Amino acid sequence: MNEKKYDLEERLLDYAAAIIRLVERMPSTRSGNHIAGQLLRSGTSPLSNHGEAQAAESADDFIHKMSICFKELKESRRWLRLIKRVPLLKPSDVDPLLAETEELIRIFAASLKTARKK
Repeated sequence: MNEKKYDLEERLLDYAAAIIRLVERMPSTRSGNHIAGQLLRSGTSPLSNHGEAQAAESADDFIHKMSICFKELKESRRWLRLIKRVPLLKPSDVDPLLAETEELIRIFAASLKTARKK
């Protein structure tokens, strides 16, 4: 995730793939499995919801789908922080993905702000 991508669909595809790779390294414990499942859902959701937003039938529909992406990214950030806090994985495994999550949250926040002004 070192190389920054400006094609948001590609960036979200890379993000979802990184989430999957991280989840596959989670410990097979009750808490590890639970958190892995939650992170897998919230971390891969922005890719598909962004695609839905691109095909939105109205400005309100676009804002709604982009809001889902934003909320799912914020949820992913919480799960990643918890993984570090426990810790379930080494911080060095989580930090790059956490940084990308923060950047994506800022991108979606800015997009939503712009869309709501129109």
